[in-house]
Amino acid sequence: MQGKSQRLVELDFFRGLVLLVIVVDHIGGSMLSRVTLHAFALNDAAEVFVFLGGFATATAYVSMAARRSESAARARFFRRAFEIYRAFVVTAVLMLLTSFVLRPFFGSAPNLATADLDSFLAAPFTALADVLLLRRQPYLSSVLPMYAFFALAVPFVLPLARSKPWLLLGASLALWAVAAPVAEYLPSAEDLLWDFNPAAWQLMFVLGVLACCQPLYQRVSSHRLGWVVSIMALAVVAGMAYYKLLVLPDSFDGDLKRNLAGVRIVNFLGIAWLASDLARRGAVKQIARRLPWVGAVGRDGLVCFVAGAVISLTVDSVLFTATNGLIDVPLGLAADALALGLLLAIPHRQRVFDAMRSRSAAAVAKREG
Repeated sequence: MQGKSQRLVELDFFRGLVLLVIVVDHIGGSMLSRVTLHAFALNDAAEVFVFLGGFATATAYVSMAARRSESAARARFFRRAFEIYRAFVVTAVLMLLTSFVLRPFFGSAPNLATADLDSFLAAPFTALADVLLLRRQPYLSSVLPMYAFFALAVPFVLPLARSKPWLLLGASLALWAVAAPVAEYLPSAEDLLWDFNPAAWQLMFVLGVLACCQPLYQRVSSHRLGWVVSIMALAVVAGMAYYKLLVLPDSFDGDLKRNLAGVRIVNFLGIAWLASDLARRGAVKQIARRLPWVGAVGRDGLVCFVAGAVISLTVDSVLFTATNGLIDVPLGLAADALALGLLLAIPHRQRVFDAMRSRSAAAVAKREG
């Protein structure tokens, strides 16, 4: 039981850290984004986010199945799929609303959802139907639809992950291999492409599930030659960093991310292995204990993701207009501080609201009693 608790502390920390990174990565003039994962790797925080989502999902499913039953765990994740879908709709509406409010003042900002907003203003019921049917996914809301699909698949994926992991991995790899043509059948309005092809990104989610359910890392790392794998992982990360920094051109094909190119998976696996080494040695746990507010963001992941989308779009738009799209170190650092400070405040504010609701409910119950 102690091992599970430690793992969850580290998991919350990593999830919170990734959400913080996602916020600054979507601020064009951010200074911190110059040193985040995407700056020296061929993958970025998205792979980490989805992998950790799979790991956290498996942890929650196994825990609920042990405490209650498999049927209760299955029902919970069917409800979770609806919660994620609802969060997508809320995020999409907030992206449109934020763009509507900011457009008169910061209309030149590149990330405002102006095309989706124009479609909504021209035909509001059609555009809203497109959102509800996942045919339109305004800026930064696009990661959530595939998560809803993943939640629906959890009751089928988890039993396989525990009893037939190689069958699950083989099926996942097969689907990933044909993901590009599958994307043509995804619902879309006006030939809009999904930013994340769920047929491809399910592989990263499945890898997270398998990492939780099957102790492959523990077996390999405890072997007397386990250090060789760590050296290989370090070589992969270093080689990819060299390629990204010194060889790769500035333009990067969006399809490589949309369809989760194999090179991104390899780069991520190298980084994940090294991060697991740090976690095994207790380094991550010590950092997590010293930075508990980061773990708080990870624990309220869905709420913080939605809030972070609004924060990053707003800060990015204001900063872009203030600097005319040019790099400004003081303003960029100020934007980073503001965005991170606002996101870090979300879990605290949520706890305050929850406490207020609890006191209100208790007061009502007392009066009725």
